[in-house]
Amino acid sequence: MLTRFIQFVTTIFTPRLRRIIRRTVITLSVTLFLLLWLANQVISHERQYTYDNVEKVPYNKVAVVLGTSKYLISGGLNQYFQNRIDATADLWFSGKISQIIVSGDNAHMSYNEPREMRRELLKRGIPARAIYSDYAGFRTLDSILRAHGVFGQTRFTVVSQRFQNERAIYLARHHKLDVIGFNARDVDAYTGFKTRTREIFARLWCLFDVYIWEREPRFMGEQIEVE
Repeated sequence: MLTRFIQFVTTIFTPRLRRIIRRTVITLSVTLFLLLWLANQVISHERQYTYDNVEKVPYNKVAVVLGTSKYLISGGLNQYFQNRIDATADLWFSGKISQIIVSGDNAHMSYNEPREMRRELLKRGIPARAIYSDYAGFRTLDSILRAHGVFGQTRFTVVSQRFQNERAIYLARHHKLDVIGFNARDVDAYTGFKTRTREIFARLWCLFDVYIWEREPRFMGEQIEVE
């Protein structure tokens, strides 16, 4: 039986067919590489609107903090989360913002990114009246467009690591929003390897969202006034 199967496969995959398959695979691989490279070049251009030094950040009334899990799967503290909280506190106590929108995923009762961010900011001494929660920030696109569509903001500072800030700013400026980014500290290369690898593909997906699918946030909801 095995011998017959091998003979059958050998018959199907003739030298000519194998050459066609090989060329197709090479062509698709090169195309994907070029698309990923192009997406990175386009979105990296938004770096000019990001800041590393809090003293140089222009004042905006509102900061939108992009959510992530507080803890890693291993149970340890997620440094991406911690560094975003640190950056937001720096903006607040430097007088660079007056209100904060914490935007993230609230997939179920036991997973609530905005709640965790709010708790940490309260611990830092930021008053509750200055913190607004966006529980439908499932993706970067949702967080940015809901900041405008739900919270009424056309100008704000987004807070995350630089790689995500660049993508967020690209989305915002495509939708005519005046947005800058304050870069939270990044993590070391080993810890951030999976996230940075995912970001390579997220940038291409971002361009698809904008130019092909024209995606909108999953939910919009009623207007919330940021006083």
